[in-house]
Amino acid sequence: MSDGQVTIKLTSDEALVLSHWLEKLQMTDLSRVVDDPEVWAPIHRIAGTLDKALSELFAPDYDQRLDAARQRLRPED
Repeated sequence: MSDGQVTIKLTSDEALVLSHWLEKLQMTDLSRVVDDPEVWAPIHRIAGTLDKALSELFAPDYDQRLDAARQRLRPED
C-alpha cells in the first residue's frame, strides 16, 4: 500500500452480485442508507469500476447469470 492505493480482489460471482447491489443502492436516496456523505465517492468509484469490468451486465441473460451467482454465493445451511 505504499502508493496510497488499495486493491480488492473479488470472484466474478462476488463482483456481479456486489455490482447489482451497488446499483440498487445508488438508485435510492443515498443519504437515507449511508449517513456519511464522505463514503458516497468511494461507493460511486467502486460501482463504476465494476461496471467497466463486468461484460455480464450487458448480457441478454443477465438476470439468469445474477441468480446463478447468488446461488453459488449463498451460504450452505
